[in-house]
Amino acid sequence: MAAAYAGTSSSMATATTGLLPRVQANQSSRFLALPYLPPRTSTSSLRILSNNLSESRRFSSLQVKATSTDEASSVDTGELISDLKEKWDKVENKSTVLLYGGGAVVAIWLSSIIVGAINSVPLLPKIMELVGLGYTGWFVYRYLLFKTSRKELAEDIESLKKKIAGTE
Repeated sequence: MAAAYAGTSSSMATATTGLLPRVQANQSSRFLALPYLPPRTSTSSLRILSNNLSESRRFSSLQVKATSTDEASSVDTGELISDLKEKWDKVENKSTVLLYGGGAVVAIWLSSIIVGAINSVPLLPKIMELVGLGYTGWFVYRYLLFKTSRKELAEDIESLKKKIAGTE
C-alpha cells in the first residue's frame, strides 16, 4: 500500500506534464488514483486570449483621466497654519483644550482595547451584532417608518443642536 502511495506521489510530477504514470508489474490489477487535471487549452483559445489582451491594452491607452488644476486643488499651507494660529490665540483656556484633546485620545485608545478584547471572546461578537441589528430595527420602526415619527426625530435633532450650540 505504501508503495502504491509512493508511486502515485512520484507520478504526480509526470501526470502534470501530461504523461501517464508508470505502473509496476505487480500492481497491474490495482487502479491508481490520478489527480484531476483541467483540460488543456487549445492554441486557438490562446490566440483569442492574446487578441483580447492586446485589445484591452489598446483601449486602456484611450481612457480619459480627469485631472484638476493645481490652483483649485492645492491648499496653501501657510494660510492654513496662520488660520490655526489665529484660532489658537483666540482660545482663552488653552490648558482645558489640551486636557480635552488628550482625554479624547486616551478614550479612543481605551475603546479600541475594549473592542479588541470583546472581539477575542468566542461568541460575544455575534451576540453584539444581534444586539446592534435589533437596535437598528427598533430605531427604524420607532423613528423612520412613519411620517409623524420622522418629524419628531427632526425636532429632537434640532433641539439637540440648539443645546450643543448654547442657543437654547
